[in-house]
Amino acid sequence: MAAPRPQARPGAAPDARRRTSHSLEAVIGEAVRLLDEAGEPALTFRALAARLGGGVGSIYWYVASKDELLDRASDSVLAGVLTATDRFTGDDDPIADLRGIAVTFFDAIVARPWLAAYFMRDTELQPNALLLYERLGQQVLRLGLSPRQSFHAVSAVLGFVVGTAADLGQEPPPEVVDGTIGREAYLAGVADTWRRLDPETFPFVHSIVDEFAGHDDADQFRAGLDLLLAGLRLQAGR
Repeated sequence: MAAPRPQARPGAAPDARRRTSHSLEAVIGEAVRLLDEAGEPALTFRALAARLGGGVGSIYWYVASKDELLDRASDSVLAGVLTATDRFTGDDDPIADLRGIAVTFFDAIVARPWLAAYFMRDTELQPNALLLYERLGQQVLRLGLSPRQSFHAVSAVLGFVVGTAADLGQEPPPEVVDGTIGREAYLAGVADTWRRLDPETFPFVHSIVDEFAGHDDADQFRAGLDLLLAGLRLQAGR
C-alpha cells in the first residue's frame, strides 16, 4: 500500500515550489561580484542563481532582464562614488571640487572596467548616476557660466573621464595577460619600434617616444584633465 501524499496548503496549486528567498540587495551585490571577477559575459542568470542558491526563476522575481540587472549593478557602485565625493562640494574653488569628483569617478571605472558601458544608460533605474551628474553640474554652476557653457563643460569632463577610463580598462595584449612579458617591457618594445620609424614622417612620435616608454596611465589622465579644467577656468574668468 502506497504512503499517503501530503496535503497541499489551502489555496496552493498542487506541487507548487517554494520560491528561494533572496533580496534585491543580495542579487545586485552578487551581480557586481561576478562583473568584477570576469566582466559582463560572466553575468548570466544561471551563474547568478548558482552563486545565490536556487533556480533562475528566483532571480526574475527581482529583475526583469539582464539589462535591468546591469543598470542596477552599475547604480549600486555609483552609490559608493557619491559617498566618496561628498567632501568635494564646499571648496572655495569649484574647479578643485570638480577635479576631485572627476578623479574619484575615474578611479572607480579603472577598478571596474565594465562600469563605463552602463553609466547613465537608464536614469530611472540609475538614480545615483543622475545624482553624480548633478553633483558635477552644481560645481560648474558656481562658475557663473551660461546654461549652454555649463552643459558643454560637464559633458566634456564626463566624456574625458569615462572615455579615458574605458580605454585603460581594455584587455591588455595577450602576452601581458599571460605573464609572458610585463607592462614596462611591453611598452619598451613598442617604443623601440617607434624609434625605428622615419623621423621625417613621424616627427611627433620621435619627440615623445621616451615619455611614452615610461608613462604612468593615472598621471597621463590627470594631466589631460588639468588641461581641460584650465580651459574651463579661462572661460569662467577665474
